[in-house]
Amino acid sequence: MWEAIELREIRVFLALAEELHFGRTAERLGITQSRVSQSLRELEQKLGQRLVHRTSRRVELTPAGESFRSEAGAAYERFASVLERTSKQAAALEGPVRIGLITAAPAPLIEAIKAFEAAYPRCTVEVMELTMSSQFEPLRQGRVELMAARLPEGQPDLARGPIVSREDRVLAVAIDHPLADRSEVTTEDIADYEVTDTRGVLPPELQRAFLPDKAPSGRPMKRRRLQHHDWSELITMISRGKIVHPTVTSFPDHIDHPSIRYVPITDLPKWESVLLWRRKGSGPRVRAFAQIAKDVLG
Repeated sequence: MWEAIELREIRVFLALAEELHFGRTAERLGITQSRVSQSLRELEQKLGQRLVHRTSRRVELTPAGESFRSEAGAAYERFASVLERTSKQAAALEGPVRIGLITAAPAPLIEAIKAFEAAYPRCTVEVMELTMSSQFEPLRQGRVELMAARLPEGQPDLARGPIVSREDRVLAVAIDHPLADRSEVTTEDIADYEVTDTRGVLPPELQRAFLPDKAPSGRPMKRRRLQHHDWSELITMISRGKIVHPTVTSFPDHIDHPSIRYVPITDLPKWESVLLWRRKGSGPRVRAFAQIAKDVLG
């Protein structure tokens, strides 16, 4: 039962232990005498100990009450100091936190944003849409303070936070494509067709993470460069059957087209996006958001 003890019950007991009078305790705490009695009764029940002995003339602590007062009083003061300091930090922290996203915010990130704004009511979170081609430049330039993206190797200036999304992999194909009626495909199947070449849009290591350069048999992937690297061109090329496009399960939520079908890819790992920020130059708002996100997202 002790796990259910509330902070207010300890506060009431400690005040009563000093005043040794229910009326003065109630007046000191701004509550009723019956509330003092109720809080004490609940605390004693949860501890399984009588803490206070009361007669018609006097109030005194039992030996268990004396011991509890000595140990809990010091712990309460330390904990109250932590709460006060944290509250003051939250009150002092204000202003916007800018987060860059390439796609719509995943649900776990939305929960982290809500938790942050609840913990720091004088702060707001602003979301900025980023392009694939810009990658990490807005973050490095300070136009955004955090972003959600996959972090490739060789980016020592960026700190990696918790995972904000983890998605299965799918292949976008035209509805009349030879792979459209398959229940699943592998990278060996993909190697028979041309795929999007994202050089100049994604770093080479990120492109390889999205789709290896070679199939398991050793055959190279046939990559086709797009002229403009925009969504309209990509959708048109897929729907015409000119290319197939490895992507993630959320892709059709943002870019839905009746001429495109999505087939699961079975031999590629889930695609993970993480929270990123600059190792140097990030202020207290960014550190506070990162800690909230860690608590919420795990």
